[in-house]
Amino acid sequence: MTNKPLGLVLAGGLARRMGGGDKSLIEIGGVTILERVLSRMKPQCSRMIINANGDASRFGFTGLPIVPDDIPDFAGPLAGILAGLDWAAANEPDTEYIASVPGDCPFLPRELVQRLEEARKHEGKPLACAKSGDWRHPVVGLWPVALRADLRHALMKEQLHKIEVWTARYGVATAVWPDQPIDPFFNVNTPEDAARANEVAKQYETEES
Repeated sequence: MTNKPLGLVLAGGLARRMGGGDKSLIEIGGVTILERVLSRMKPQCSRMIINANGDASRFGFTGLPIVPDDIPDFAGPLAGILAGLDWAAANEPDTEYIASVPGDCPFLPRELVQRLEEARKHEGKPLACAKSGDWRHPVVGLWPVALRADLRHALMKEQLHKIEVWTARYGVATAVWPDQPIDPFFNVNTPEDAARANEVAKQYETEES
């Protein structure tokens, strides 16, 4: 990877466990999770885009391109990744990779892209994803733009929607982070998670400042 990757925030989920709405717009410590994600990812990427479906104006405050899925029926995160790969190919043709992150993780690592790329090179794999503790995070990863046609075929012709089934075809490296004292990939799925994230943010950001 000769250039910084394009950054892709996956914000198109249905948020059923939160009662609907956009998890990325939940405020943690007075700042939306999306703003937290962007503040961590912007320095690591050439530019950022957001994958989201529905009314794009709800993310207008970011000033970023909002890219919807073009695979029907909420086909899951692989559809969002494909949307990002297609956008990169059309708008940033020199981009070799995109770096994807979910829009509901307020504490992402500031060295995420660097560590993913190091793992990818070390293991000689075309793809990379993150792991913390015992948990793999397949949507936190590096994706080569060159595989976008293969991904479209898998989604449209094979109806394949499971990330790890698709990535296993090509080989995926793993970059590992500790999950203590704070899991950097903690994600907000429920109101209880949001409450916990607010408590974590108070401690975490006091230590960082």
